[in-house]
Amino acid sequence: MSKNPVTRRQFLSYTLTGVGGFMAAGMLMPMLRFAVDPMLKAHAAGDFKMTDKKIADITSDPVRVDFKYEQQDAWYTSEVTSTAWVYKDDKGEIIALSPVCKHLGCTVSWEGSDKHPNMFFCPCHMGLYHKNGENVPGTPPRGPLDAYPTQEKDGFLMLGSPVANPFVRK
Repeated sequence: MSKNPVTRRQFLSYTLTGVGGFMAAGMLMPMLRFAVDPMLKAHAAGDFKMTDKKIADITSDPVRVDFKYEQQDAWYTSEVTSTAWVYKDDKGEIIALSPVCKHLGCTVSWEGSDKHPNMFFCPCHMGLYHKNGENVPGTPPRGPLDAYPTQEKDGFLMLGSPVANPFVRK
């Protein structure tokens, strides 16, 4: 035996401290992992979303393209449906414009008004946009429609996150 024997009270104190430490670690580890895990998760390269529109089918007339993708907010994953107006310009480049009006966020439509053919029209406050997304002076929109960056994959159109319209001269 050692010269300093452990008393019963010390033994119980050490045991309870150890068990309490394991219990605290068991409660804190999931919270710590929840906070740190999103920073350590590898993200996919690029944020382009696949559409079901074939590049060969795109013409010079704007058509509505709906696309779906999964969006994750914390632990909740939902399927989001978005829309773009897509056409080819005179150079054959693909133009994809957001349908969200810059005035109050209403949805614009191509040739949505009989009075204004070949223009994007917002029915909320009679907003007008040219084909390239530029807002018509004297109408409510404060700026041009946003544009989607585009890519091609296996002959299908992919769209990125909306950015400021690069097709409008400032």
